[in-house]
Amino acid sequence: MKKTKVLFVEDEQSLGLIVQESLESRGFDVRYCQDGKTGMQMYSEFKPDICLLDIMMPVKDGFTMAQEIRKNDSVTPIIFLTARSQTTDVVKGFEVGANDYIKKPFSMEELIVRIKARLTDPGQALKSDDEVIIHQLGEYRFDHRKQTLEFRNQITKLTHREAEILRLLCINRSQVVERSFVLKKVWGDDNFFNARSMDVFITKLRKHLQYDSNVEILNVRGIGYKMIY
Repeated sequence: MKKTKVLFVEDEQSLGLIVQESLESRGFDVRYCQDGKTGMQMYSEFKPDICLLDIMMPVKDGFTMAQEIRKNDSVTPIIFLTARSQTTDVVKGFEVGANDYIKKPFSMEELIVRIKARLTDPGQALKSDDEVIIHQLGEYRFDHRKQTLEFRNQITKLTHREAEILRLLCINRSQVVERSFVLKKVWGDDNFFNARSMDVFITKLRKHLQYDSNVEILNVRGIGYKMIY
C-alpha cells in the first residue's frame, strides 16, 4: 500500500524530530526541513500529498512558502502549525492558500485527524485525471490549475480560494450551489466567520467577471449562488 507523503517544515528541531518520528511510526512517508527555502526545494523533489508548515521560520516563512506552492499547485492540502493565533494571522493563512490551521501545542492525535480529514475530503477529488481544467465562461477563459482568468488577452491571477470557488460554480453551471457546500469544500467549516470571508471572495470574483455581461454569479436568497454564462 502506498504511503502518504508528508512534507513537514518546522524550525524547532526538537519538535520537528518528534513529529517526524510519530508520523513515520504511523505509516507516513515524511520529509522534514527546518526552513522554507529548503522546504521549497524538497517540495519540488518529493511531490508530497500534504504539506505541514510552520509560519515563523528563518530564510523563508510559511506564508511565503504557501504562496509559492499555490502559484502552480491549487490542490495539495496545506496545514499551518503555529503558535500564532490572532485573527489577522488566521485570515492571512487562508488567503495565501492554507486548508487548515492548528495552534501549538497540539496533540499527535489531533494532527493525524486533521491530516486524514484533508486527504479524504471530497474536495480533494480535484486531483482526478479527468478533471476539467479549462472552463470557457463567455469571453473568459478560466484555467483552474494555473489559477488564471483570461479576458481578451488580459490575464488575472486568482488567489487559491477564488479559483476553488469559481471551479465549484463552473462545474455546477446554472445550478444553485449551497453556501454551506462551498464553505465546507473550500474552508473546511461553514461557521459565521468563514461565511463572511466567502462573501468577500464572491465580490472579488464578480469584479473580475464584470467585463462580460453574459457572465453572472447570482445570489439565491437564503440558499447560495448560481453561475450563468
